[in-house]
Amino acid sequence: MRTEVILKYLGFILLFNAIFLLIAFLISLIDGDSSAIPLLFSFIICVLFGFYPLIFVEDISDISFSEGIAIVVVGWLTTCVIGMMPYLMWGGEFTLINAWFESVSGFTTTGSTILNDVESLPRGLLFWRSATHWIGGVGIIIFVLLILPSSQNPRYRLLNTEMSELSKTNFSYKAKRIITILVVVYTGLTLSETLLLVIFGMPLFDAINHSFATIATGGFSTKNLSIAYYNSFSIELIVVIFMILAGIHFGLLYATFTRQKMNIFSSKMARAYVSIMFIGVLLVASKLYWEGNYDLEHSLRASLFQVVSLGSTTGFATVDTDSWPSFAKIILMFFTIQCAMVGSTSGGLKFDRIYIFFKLIGKQIKLIQHPQAIISINVDDRVVPEPLERQVLLFIVLYVFTFFVTTLILSSLNVDPMTAFSASIATIGNVGPGFGAVSSMSNYAGLPVLGKLVLTINMLLGRLEIYSVLTFLLIRRNRA
Repeated sequence: MRTEVILKYLGFILLFNAIFLLIAFLISLIDGDSSAIPLLFSFIICVLFGFYPLIFVEDISDISFSEGIAIVVVGWLTTCVIGMMPYLMWGGEFTLINAWFESVSGFTTTGSTILNDVESLPRGLLFWRSATHWIGGVGIIIFVLLILPSSQNPRYRLLNTEMSELSKTNFSYKAKRIITILVVVYTGLTLSETLLLVIFGMPLFDAINHSFATIATGGFSTKNLSIAYYNSFSIELIVVIFMILAGIHFGLLYATFTRQKMNIFSSKMARAYVSIMFIGVLLVASKLYWEGNYDLEHSLRASLFQVVSLGSTTGFATVDTDSWPSFAKIILMFFTIQCAMVGSTSGGLKFDRIYIFFKLIGKQIKLIQHPQAIISINVDDRVVPEPLERQVLLFIVLYVFTFFVTTLILSSLNVDPMTAFSASIATIGNVGPGFGAVSSMSNYAGLPVLGKLVLTINMLLGRLEIYSVLTFLLIRRNRA
């Protein structure tokens, strides 16, 4: 593994972060707020360390598999370290662990926060906080690959490392084309939502920040009450629509915009995802109405927003779901584990894996009845290869095992069971809010320092889908 190769690509990653740090600095400079110096200092560090390898390291025509893994994992870690610097230098509630937590939560689009008072942050820092969502949503590596002046080999290698094999099932294009589609759809959705939010009364600055968080399925808000602050059904509905869109495979969205045959309307997977989401909405709304929590209109409104918010891993809030009946909480917990589709900005197990899992159960039942039969699983007229079937099953087991271990660790730190369990699921799923002490209208500030550190590891494992991190660690171990 060549160190200079990793440094070369880290340079591009740092410079891309520097662009958003500069914008945040300019906002703080115009406002004359206290975040100007921290943002400027962070920008300078990014530029200096970003340009150094680009100047002194020769151009690279190819990279190995292990170098691709290292670039992705080290790139994400470096980005999170850079992201915490403005918080740490600004101070306030940002201790070392809190600054790290907020940065990792932002870039992984988890949306969990340690802030008790979000509105106390100056606008420059609020923008940077939301920008970490937008950078991390489609992936810092994807943005870098779009502008990377390199040959096909590095681009293909890094794309395969950044995107899971399942995510590429609706992309029948070359690497460069896939990257362009991802960025175009991502940017287009962001601009569209921003415009609609402004039209329906949200201030421009808030609209930009909330669009960053929605399309990245992140959940950071500029308000302590999140979307509830605006008390507007129109704004809630816009956010719901874009949360759903952001949770659908971007390849299908592109195919829909370009009027191709396989699109979100013809895809059985996409239809099943949306259908199950709305079944969840009706179940939760019925329980809320039956228990007398709200009238029928408000039961449907609250249920629609919260189910879609957690099911897409966005994590915005309009009510405190911790006061809801246990039945409603369990439904929300299910969507927190399942989440949205592969090829989107969503975290979690992904709906596609759950869909294939139940198909595999049906396949196994048929094999018991007909042991000599050759049975394949089809998803949207595509045969799922057996290696991918095994990968899906192993990932589900590994995913469940990871949040189970995290729950045990938090419990050993005297965190109550509901908080420990839901925080573990919410962080590895990059969802954000859980229940108990970390519910939709609460935060993670009260958790022990070690608990926060463990949860940031959870967030990174969830964002990188576990396998990349484990592969990187095994490569390092073998080299040692």
